[in-house]
Amino acid sequence: MRQKPTVLAREIVARSRLFAVEELQLRFSNGVERTYERLVGKGQGYGAVMVIAMLDAEHAVLVEEYCAGVDEYQLSLPKGLVEPGEDILDAANRELKEEAGYGARQLEYITELSLSPGYMSQRIQVVLARDLYEETLPGDEPEPMGVDKISLRELSSLAQNAQFSEGRALAALYLVRDLLTQRGEFQP
Repeated sequence: MRQKPTVLAREIVARSRLFAVEELQLRFSNGVERTYERLVGKGQGYGAVMVIAMLDAEHAVLVEEYCAGVDEYQLSLPKGLVEPGEDILDAANRELKEEAGYGARQLEYITELSLSPGYMSQRIQVVLARDLYEETLPGDEPEPMGVDKISLRELSSLAQNAQFSEGRALAALYLVRDLLTQRGEFQP
């Protein structure tokens, strides 16, 4: 197993309302020293959740929201921050209600994903939600989100959709499709 680099110094060099930029001075096991920067969140605990909510055995819920990073409306999965002291599954159900207008009677933790581990510390917990029912909670979104659906059979075409570009969401959908296929719960 490789030895992690030694942290010689760390300093927050910039802050925003949501993030901080941390500069790390590192020494690797071969003696080489480098300066790295990474984006760190202000959240604690598990950070965030992403929900694959199954309307039936084939279709997952998508939401449409304005994404400031790419300055356009995009389709993705319901997701959001885990509140302090909140369980991952409870957070997933709350976000599903806030963003898509559904609650789930059955929630299952799937895995943890990162977006860009070379530059960001954030991770997101992927949760499968089934046995949905209609329920809406007020959220922190500035406008109502659009709600759509995708067939697990059409994931390759979703990847070609100009309105869908989030790699984590696509990876989560493929992971759930493969898991349900392995369990015999979905026939591709």
